[in-house]
Amino acid sequence: MIGIDLNCLLQASKKNMSDLESGMVTIIKVFHKYSGHKCNLKKAELKELINNEMSHFIMKIQENEILDELFADLDQNGDLEIDFKEFIALIAMVTSSCHELFLPSYHDD
Repeated sequence: MIGIDLNCLLQASKKNMSDLESGMVTIIKVFHKYSGHKCNLKKAELKELINNEMSHFIMKIQENEILDELFADLDQNGDLEIDFKEFIALIAMVTSSCHELFLPSYHDD
């Protein structure tokens, strides 16, 4: 298990954080913006998050069938909600899929 220094994290100001750490904080904040205090996303909340926060990386979800399929893929424990760990799987998949677009050699061609 990775040791996380929670005191250091809570005391760190955003300007002292690395770009990666700031990005991680942003992911956490965006998740909680849509999930609220219950810390789980229902289908409508997941759709709203994707359409509002990821529209440059994922096409906006218009059809319920697409949302149903994505939700079923993410909902690994079958509780009909997306928890933070399941949400992180989505972030990892999208980030991995878009990785090539940001490689320096891709832009040099």
